Amino acid sequence: MGIVIANIIAIYRRELQSYFVSPLAYGIAGIFWFISGLFLVMILLGPGGILPTIAAYDVQGQQFGIPVPPIDVPYEFVRAFLDRISWLLLFILPILSMGLYAEERKRGTLELLATSPVTNWAVAVGKLLGVLTFFITMVLPLLGFEAIAISGSNPPMSPIIPIVGHLGLILLAAAILSLGMFISSLTDSTLLSAVLTFGVVVLLLLIDSISKVIPGPIGQAIGHLSLLKHYNTLIQGIFDSSALILFASYIILGIFLTAQSIDALRFQRQ
Repeated sequence: MGIVIANIIAIYRRELQSYFVSPLAYGIAGIFWFISGLFLVMILLGPGGILPTIAAYDVQGQQFGIPVPPIDVPYEFVRAFLDRISWLLLFILPILSMGLYAEERKRGTLELLATSPVTNWAVAVGKLLGVLTFFITMVLPLLGFEAIAISGSNPPMSPIIPIVGHLGLILLAAAILSLGMFISSLTDSTLLSAVLTFGVVVLLLLIDSISKVIPGPIGQAIGHLSLLKHYNTLIQGIFDSSALILFASYIILGIFLTAQSIDALRFQRQ
């Protein structure tokens, strides 16, 4: 067991280091931060944003004597911001995951990796942890901006809501990256890997809408597979164990399929 953990840590360090020396990764992080910043400003101050809407309610209330409906500004801000970020992940995560195995195939190192003493499970887990850590590093600056935005709320916002919401964000990212890693193991084309991952993730995000046109228990069963449905539950601050199980299932499925894919490559080479 100790050898397996040591192998996972070695792969994890190697993968994480590759992101921090990659100009592409820094470019992706820069685009992610720029667009996230725009989302933050637009949600708070843009047309139809939270603060202009509250100001309009106040003006109407003073002019017509209409009571202003109570609005939980920090809650609405966190929920709306995490909702926008989830759609941004559609484009960011397939790019982050596209090279996990495709680059190894292109460089000819995948055969060495497949035939090494390190188990394919350990390699897959190490790679997934590496890319997930890089994604979490990208998210950390956003936490600072969010903290500044909600710091002035009175009464203070319960920390449970942002904690559960960001846990949902990380689980959603891990599920997408795990599936993207499997797709990356099937091809030596990083572009094809990114496109296929994008298509699969769109399907899994929108499958709830598809299930609504299918009547009966089959439609309900398909609806439970929706990533977006369970993510929306978590970003509302609702700790739902079924959502955690679903995300964990996708993560394990991606790792399992990746290991099987590399096993198949090993047998082909033998």
